[in-house]
Amino acid sequence: MRKFTALLILAVCFVASAAQAAFETRASAAWILDQTTGTVLLSKNAEKPLPPASMSKLMTLNMLFEALHDGRVTLETRFSVSDKAQNMGGSKMFLTTKDRPTVEELVKGIIVQSGNDACVVVAEGLAGSEEGFARLMNERALAIGLRNSVFANASGWPHPNHRMSMEDLGILASRLIREFPEYYGYFAMPVFEFDGRVPSNHRNRNPLLTLGIGADGLKTGHTAEAGYGLVGSAVQGDRRIVFVITGLESEKARAEEAEAVVNWAFRQFVQKTVAEKGTRLASVPVWMGSQQQVGMVLPEDLELLVPAVVRGEVEAEISYETPLRAPIAEGQQIGTLLVNLPDLEAREFPLTAEQAVSRGGFIPRVRTAAYVLFQKFSGSAPGL
Repeated sequence: MRKFTALLILAVCFVASAAQAAFETRASAAWILDQTTGTVLLSKNAEKPLPPASMSKLMTLNMLFEALHDGRVTLETRFSVSDKAQNMGGSKMFLTTKDRPTVEELVKGIIVQSGNDACVVVAEGLAGSEEGFARLMNERALAIGLRNSVFANASGWPHPNHRMSMEDLGILASRLIREFPEYYGYFAMPVFEFDGRVPSNHRNRNPLLTLGIGADGLKTGHTAEAGYGLVGSAVQGDRRIVFVITGLESEKARAEEAEAVVNWAFRQFVQKTVAEKGTRLASVPVWMGSQQQVGMVLPEDLELLVPAVVRGEVEAEISYETPLRAPIAEGQQIGTLLVNLPDLEAREFPLTAEQAVSRGGFIPRVRTAAYVLFQKFSGSAPGL
């Protein structure tokens, strides 16, 4: 078996007048994803493990949402508050040991009030201790594809071993949106007044929620070491973006940079259907089959996010293993389409068999045997 690759040119049938410029973010690290098409729009120091501050509370929420999804707890389940939770510093729900908050109250308190005390309550309620919960977080992180994250606590409280990459935070945010739609709406809550305690801590810190630009989550973060950061998401039309920025010098800079990210991501890229489902992109030879060739087709519409200045053509490569042997089932993946776009990461799409090809009878077997002998003695290969 050997891999065969062929160049293909795809027409992009549109003209755009907007001019795309590379986004020069002020963030020390950033990651921007068009979730609708799976296209990474920008990656800056995105794989480097950094102090995530309260943005890592998203992992605590992921663990809690999984427990809700599995039925281990419900939104009405009540947790006790330990001395450790009550004595947490920083952003708080201002829980006391006399409280027994519900899971729903804790979710709101973590998202809106960034409650460090609420995170400890969740950790102890699910795992018995925050240390045990951190171990579970690390195990689960690996299982869901977070390659550059290590958790030492549930809240993001400064710790030399507590680190996340911006890419991992973006992957985690995308997972929360995709896997837990029934709970994702909490991230857009502007206010949560838990028992009327400390009115100055009632408002969601996400600066984008009130701007009318489609923002609906997720979580801010700030410590002296990390600077100001934000994991955000916004929807405009049929597109959703997810982004992570960190290392900004102030709340104002964070708000300005986050809005600039959203504007750039939506205005400088266009989503297009380049080819429809079932389009044959190539035909490839089949060995020992009832037919000598089979078409390679797209199993779904080919949706690409392209920079606004792209016109006319997009370069792509088709690759497949050869010889392709019968039998082949209709819809079986037999190749890959690699699409290269200017200034964006290359993307891969499956190519499948247009129709079934059964194993051939006597004549195809003779033809294949002749091909093998010819190749062996001449060093060249005729068409099958």
